Amino acid sequence: MAHTGWRDAPDLPDFSLLKRLARDQLIYLLEQLPGKKDLFIEADLMSPLDRIANVTTLKQHEVDKLYKVEHKPIVSTSDQLCFLIRPRVQTVKWVCDVVNADKAVGRSRQYKIIFTPQKFYVCETVLEEQGVCGDVTTDEWAFYLLPLDDDIISMELPEFFRDNYLEGDQRWVTTAGSALHLLHSLYGPFNKVYGIGRCAKMAYESWRELLEEGEQKSQKADIGNVFLIDRDVDFVTPLCSQVVYEGLVDDIFRIKCGSVEFGPEVTSSDKSIKVMLNSQDKVFNEIRNEHFSNVFGFLSQKARNLQTAYDKRRGMDIKQMKTFVSEELKGLKQEHRLLSLHIGASESIMKKKTKQDFQELLKTEHSLLEGFEVRECIAFIEEHINRQVSMIESLRLLCLLSITENGLLPKDYRSLKAQYLQSYGIEHLLTFANLRQLGILVEQQPGETLTVMESKVGKLVNDKTAGKLTETFSSLAKKSNFRALSKRLTLVPKSDEEYDLRIPKDMAYIFSGAYIPLSCKLIEQVLERDGWTGLEEVTRMISGHEFAVTGSNGGEARIKTDAQRIILVMFLGGCTYSEIAALRFLGKEKGLKFIIVTTAITNSGRMLEALLDH
Repeated sequence: MAHTGWRDAPDLPDFSLLKRLARDQLIYLLEQLPGKKDLFIEADLMSPLDRIANVTTLKQHEVDKLYKVEHKPIVSTSDQLCFLIRPRVQTVKWVCDVVNADKAVGRSRQYKIIFTPQKFYVCETVLEEQGVCGDVTTDEWAFYLLPLDDDIISMELPEFFRDNYLEGDQRWVTTAGSALHLLHSLYGPFNKVYGIGRCAKMAYESWRELLEEGEQKSQKADIGNVFLIDRDVDFVTPLCSQVVYEGLVDDIFRIKCGSVEFGPEVTSSDKSIKVMLNSQDKVFNEIRNEHFSNVFGFLSQKARNLQTAYDKRRGMDIKQMKTFVSEELKGLKQEHRLLSLHIGASESIMKKKTKQDFQELLKTEHSLLEGFEVRECIAFIEEHINRQVSMIESLRLLCLLSITENGLLPKDYRSLKAQYLQSYGIEHLLTFANLRQLGILVEQQPGETLTVMESKVGKLVNDKTAGKLTETFSSLAKKSNFRALSKRLTLVPKSDEEYDLRIPKDMAYIFSGAYIPLSCKLIEQVLERDGWTGLEEVTRMISGHEFAVTGSNGGEARIKTDAQRIILVMFLGGCTYSEIAALRFLGKEKGLKFIIVTTAITNSGRMLEALLDH
């Protein structure tokens, strides 16, 4: 499958520039408030900030004390207060309370609010309403992108998903457009931009507006092609259990901003250890994309190799020993420490995953994806709910059942919903309403399903009118055409032969050979066809908004330069580690390199927690 005649995949651009730019801009903003000052940081900005500018850097620029924003009266004695916050109404109101409390006791201080990544009009309105506009200076820290690894960049905006897809609040779309603009100005010009989804289209248009306003400078491109994709194009993938090592670590220990905290059960000591998970960790880098069943074999081989390297020191003379200690020993000790941590993490994963009848769970998921034994699956889900195994897990299985079956039969929907509410509490009624609104957990409409109607309508009228009608139908009820899509794109590989997970043959290995992620399959197809030609039926089932635009330097497209083989994929609404592993695999096969930009890293837990309402 790998293209012969192509060189190895090209080197990735250096994204540390993004960090340097963000740090320099923050320092500049802090220096706008000369003298000693206290800095209040919003809780979810603490981890990203730590990756950009550590405490020492902040102290060098006259930041005296650091506080976490806690929405209660403050204890700071400084005469200058600086607030580093997200543009959220609740936080701005709290800053107004701080200012007004000082006014009430006649205390005079300097206040500065730094909004990141940008300031919204609503924030200024709140400052006006609360009467503190004249007392506070405001600024924007355009910190759009945080490189988590060589090929992963996150906007660290988990709220994008709920705000955009559930609340219909599109303010973050301009932020995505600005992030794209920044990447274009540093690593562009992009040669081709593909996309699918309503939000992707809006983000693209927002970026084009910025492009037209600014001046064009010609430079050698580092990134040739860009693919924008909405999370709601593919909800199935994030709802599946992850079985690649990095995905499992995220599901169980929650990777936060590129690092993870391993507790005493992993470290075999009484304290927790925070570990950065990226390509610098040699052990992790080799197992991150592996199916979990291969990880133990690899780790034990690694342990044997380490032992051999340690044993080399026997029989050395003094000079050799000196070289060994100065050059190799430190690296070996570091590798040894990481190896024991990953072995500990793998054991912990094993304990948790065998305890919860994980194999049964996977079997149910695979049956749902293939559309087999649906009644048995429903029985399994009922038992899961009634045993109260896990609130989120039960919800995940219900959503997977609904999407793969194009909605539940009304009697099944009512019965499962009643059992869920009895098991986990009546307050989840609101959650069910949210899931229905997103089309993730719905009941089938009586009579004909919409897809059948559409296909009849499609035959009667030409494509253009059918497209409009399709949009009307999809606005009546968001529905999933998973079965039809799966058939059309062969998302479920034929299960007649045994799938060898040690030597994966396609992207399905990330789900034990049971399913190729729809999002990654679309990317593969569009890159192969150089556009959406031939995929009209697929885009209609996903309810469209697809586009493909060639940039100004389109003539070079025929010659495959290095930049042409670097593809930036932007997920709007979150992306899972499993999808990242699948794209890395695809890149290896095709001699391409993928850079993943996402509004945040997500998984089934995070996605459903964002939709809980109680």
